[in-house]
Amino acid sequence: MKKTDEPSAATAERPGPADISDVAVIAEVRRAAVWIGMALLVAGVIVLSQPILLIIGGMVFAVILDGGTRLLGRVLPIARGWRLALVTLAGFAFVGWVFYFAGTTLIGQASELREVVTLQWDRLVGYAVEMDLMPAEGAGLHSFSQQLLGGVGRLTSAVSTAIGAVTSILMIVVIGIFVAIEPRLYDKGVAWMLPVGNRGRFYEISNQVGFTLRRLMFGRIVGMLFEGVFTWLLLWAGGVPMAALLGLLTGLLAFVPNIGAIISGVLMVAVGFSAGQGEGLWAIFVYFLVQNVDGYLVVPYIARRTVDLAPALVLAAQLLFGALFGVLGLLLADPIVATIKVALEKFSETNKPRIAADDG
Repeated sequence: MKKTDEPSAATAERPGPADISDVAVIAEVRRAAVWIGMALLVAGVIVLSQPILLIIGGMVFAVILDGGTRLLGRVLPIARGWRLALVTLAGFAFVGWVFYFAGTTLIGQASELREVVTLQWDRLVGYAVEMDLMPAEGAGLHSFSQQLLGGVGRLTSAVSTAIGAVTSILMIVVIGIFVAIEPRLYDKGVAWMLPVGNRGRFYEISNQVGFTLRRLMFGRIVGMLFEGVFTWLLLWAGGVPMAALLGLLTGLLAFVPNIGAIISGVLMVAVGFSAGQGEGLWAIFVYFLVQNVDGYLVVPYIARRTVDLAPALVLAAQLLFGALFGVLGLLLADPIVATIKVALEKFSETNKPRIAADDG
């Protein structure tokens, strides 16, 4: 009789506790797995927020480099690598010029600016005490004001104390340069992890997001240059002290919509009134003039060509990202919101034919 290795009916494998045959149970397990996965994803984002934000910052920097490379290609028809190198070197040259040629003057002005803002704040607190708007012995509020002034002082001296953020900036720059060298390589790497049927949609969304972010970052740079240069020239013409430093801070803070304008305005007015009532009123006029021209002419024109983000939405995202992820989250809130909005709009457009077919 021929022997076989097949098990008999008595010793055949039987379903175990891990074998689920009920369709309803399988569906519930899948739903639970999705929710558990989403919870783990949210927890991972919170725990790994700093590395993730550094990567996002690198991607935004890569978008800026890529946009400059494409723009340079319109007037200089050479290989992409050479154009990218020129744009990168030009950016580093500008930063080097700020630090090495204007650094000594700006460092001295930054120290003076901190003293001016502190003095103006003390005058404001003293006036509030005289008007009985706050208690004379308000230790808690006084401590809060000192913390606030410390933050303002650190902001105004950012030019001279930026070495504390060198590591993060270096990581962002390195990531941005590597991504900008060959962006399609990273698109293909992400698409490889998706099902084949969804890769075409991913490429469409990726291209649209990249196009929008290039325009958005170009608009941000134009707004920064406009606000910085015109603030400097107008304050200098009005005799306001530290016009160069105030123009530089205004231009840098213009990268953060809404909040940056408020901070730069407070600094500008405080310095203006430290020199006299006329200079203070001129600083107020300059602030409103620059902000209105930028808000009603420059920003709407750029928004029509990129993505029109509601100011309340941007401000809410800045507050949320700033509370969760700190200064870096505040800086990146605008491009992150723009990316999410464009991706959702593109995703809904690609799903319209399928939804119409299902309804039909």
